[in-house]
Amino acid sequence: MSKTDELVNQITAALKAARDIAERAEKDGDRDFTDAERAEVQAKMNEAGDLKKRLEKARADAKMRDAIADLGEGVGVVEGKGAKRTPAGLVVPDGRTIGEHFVASQEYKDLLASAPNGVFGKDHRVQGRPVGFERLLGAGGQKDLITGGSDTSAGAFVQDDRRGLQVGMDIFQRPLTLRDLVTSGTTTSDTIEYVRMTGITNNAAPVPEATATGGASGVKPESALTAAKVTTPVRTIAHWIPVTKRALSDAAQIRTLIDAFLQYGLEEELEDQMVSGDGTGENFEGIANVSGIQSQAWDTDLLTTTRKAKTLVRTVGRSVPTGYVLNPYDVEALDLLQDNEGRYYFGGPSGSGMGYSGTAPLWSLPVIQSEAVPQGTAYVGDWRKAILWDREQASVTVSDSHADFFIRNMVAILAEMRAAFGVLQPSAFVEIELEEA
Repeated sequence: MSKTDELVNQITAALKAARDIAERAEKDGDRDFTDAERAEVQAKMNEAGDLKKRLEKARADAKMRDAIADLGEGVGVVEGKGAKRTPAGLVVPDGRTIGEHFVASQEYKDLLASAPNGVFGKDHRVQGRPVGFERLLGAGGQKDLITGGSDTSAGAFVQDDRRGLQVGMDIFQRPLTLRDLVTSGTTTSDTIEYVRMTGITNNAAPVPEATATGGASGVKPESALTAAKVTTPVRTIAHWIPVTKRALSDAAQIRTLIDAFLQYGLEEELEDQMVSGDGTGENFEGIANVSGIQSQAWDTDLLTTTRKAKTLVRTVGRSVPTGYVLNPYDVEALDLLQDNEGRYYFGGPSGSGMGYSGTAPLWSLPVIQSEAVPQGTAYVGDWRKAILWDREQASVTVSDSHADFFIRNMVAILAEMRAAFGVLQPSAFVEIELEEA
């Protein structure tokens, strides 16, 4: 029996004892309590009050322990004990996906409990509390409505034997891998100030002992560090989908919509912003638009060009490169490279090739494939010097308080996250031209 269950039982016993005394007085002609009975009732009420305070603290402690367990042994990088990776490449610390967390949350249970028999009627209001997760509406128009009755919409998720989807939505999604390469951090502010290293001058040299009191005799050389204070705001990434109340009530696979569509959509846009965000409006300043990033022009062939870029990271950037990031089509071009005798450099059809799911590195560095990088361009660098700060990781909110959803028996499921991205040392990264001009 858990500590909270034990406390609940003790509270119940104390209150029952007080009620028993009251019932005896009622049976005796609704008489007043005796002094002894009054003292005992007061003692039981005080005991119940103290136990209730202990119960609230125990529940708070349990919630904190659950939150700590959900964090795992790392944020998006380290897969701790019990963690698993979703088909989209996202790390779930405790083995449960965000959708599984949502349908198991007290907020979702309360939402269902507010409907008779767990079924939302046409005149039932829907207003759920946000469900937060430690980990994740444009003007372009509303997307297709997800309904409970149509076989081409949410009805496809409802199966009588509750087996769930036999094929996940991941077949329509790209793997997301860039978050695993950069440094993960957290913040509790809406704005982050950090120091960006823009230049290093090392003039260290042997110096003879001074032979005179003036002039240049014995003077030590001066080195220099050039830095700049950078301020980056925390940005919000969000999207939502419309569903009917029937779909919300009946589709046990609602977690699939959250995991495989809403959460994935946030992570996909996050990866795009980390690479190509232009820093204007609500966009991140992505790696492609950070001032001071080095460049490597096309030189002879793919292998020569990528190797020279790695050298720039070491010599000019004074950093240790940790990986290449390429578009899948450029990884394909590398896999198809052959020597003068027609032999593939990276194993050919019988080999595993390179890339995130392969085993062949490029110039001893791992290759990360990302569709966020445009074809014909690649990046190599010390990705530890790029940081993703999580302000508010993925949260899910359900409500019918949108437009005319209340009178149409529809609800909106909103997912959003807040994060910031920064590059500490631009010279530690090189943008590579993979095509001849």
